[in-house]
Order: sequence, then C-alpha cells, then structure tokens
Amino acid sequence: MKLTLWTAFWIFLLDQATKYIVVHALNLIERGVIEVMPPYLTFRMAWNYGVNFGLFAGYDLRWILIGVALVITAVVLYWMHREGGSKWALISAGFLVGGAIGNVIDRVLYGAVADFLNMSCCGVENPYAFNVADIAIFVGAIGLVFFTGETPKDKRKKKSA
Repeated sequence: MKLTLWTAFWIFLLDQATKYIVVHALNLIERGVIEVMPPYLTFRMAWNYGVNFGLFAGYDLRWILIGVALVITAVVLYWMHREGGSKWALISAGFLVGGAIGNVIDRVLYGAVADFLNMSCCGVENPYAFNVADIAIFVGAIGLVFFTGETPKDKRKKKSA
C-alpha cells in the first residue's frame, strides 16, 4: 500500500508541476498555443469542463465529477489495502489515484481541468488536448486490468499446498 501512496504522490506532483510550468510560467493561459515539436507536439490551452473529450461540458458537473473521482480513488485505495497485489498492481493503482487527484485539484481551483498536451501525426490533426494526469489515469487503469487478479498471498498458498 505504501508503494501505491508514494506512486500517487509523485504522479500528482508531476502533474501539478507540469501544469504550473506550462500554463502559468510559459503563460500558455494567454498565449493559447506553443509549438514545441510541430506537428507532433503542441502545447494548446484547453479547459475541460466535462468528462473525457469534453463530453457534457455544457452542464455544470464540476462537483459531481469531483465526487465521482474521489469515490473511485477511495475504492481503488481500499481495494489495494484489502487485496494487496503485485508490485505492478500497486504502482498502477498509484498512477490512477495520483492522476485522479491531480484533475480533482484542477476542478477545485479552476472549475475545469487544465489540458495542454496536443499530439498529432502523419497528416492527421488531433483536435483534443490532455495532461499528465490523464495519461496516468489511462496507464493506471490498463495496469490494474493486466496486473491484478492473483496476489502474492495466493501464490504462496498454492506453493505450500
């Protein structure tokens, strides 16, 4: 469980640091766009008031989305505390929790999630932006799918039987 909390802490810190540097220190909030490695990577300011890809952005869901993220965070933490899991499952849970808390902080501070990473390739222009927290949530969720199930405790029981 300690591994989950430390991973969550570092992911949260990385997310908030990148948002502060890009949005405030590089003044993306006023500049709107910064070409980093065109056309592959562009910093493009986007405030996400909705859920994934801005869905339902026209509705005031701020506190509902904060509540949902906090409930999911609590469930994942309880799950890891109760069931344990492999090192990779615990790290995956930390990625998901750290990313979720990073986006919750944005919603509390700004009323929306600060997205700024925009990646395009091969003549296809991606209209969406995302952030480090979004990447962490995705990686964490995929990791939990692949690395949970049989815990080290289960493996020990099978060996001794």
